[in-house]
Amino acid sequence: MEHLLRVINESDRQTLAWLRTHVGDARVAAAARHLASRADTGNTGNAGNANSPRKPYVSAVCRYLGVWPPAPDTPRLADDDHATGDRYLAQIRELLKRRGGTDMQAG
Repeated sequence: MEHLLRVINESDRQTLAWLRTHVGDARVAAAARHLASRADTGNTGNAGNANSPRKPYVSAVCRYLGVWPPAPDTPRLADDDHATGDRYLAQIRELLKRRGGTDMQAG
């Protein structure tokens, strides 16, 4: 399927896999061919050049089909990963306590 689409990175690969599963290979291929043919008949001077086939982006195929893949999973920080931030906050509080004297403790 990657021969029909521009697959730039891993996110594109995952989106393409999702598309193939949820929409089907036939619809994805038909959409890619349709978008490629539209690009070849566009108003650029060298459109339709057989030496440089136009491949649509995976996102363009999604828009054309009217589907939106789920957002990519981003790793979430575990509670243990806040230790560094907590340590820096403690250092900042200590510095402020030394500089401001009793004024900082009132707030």
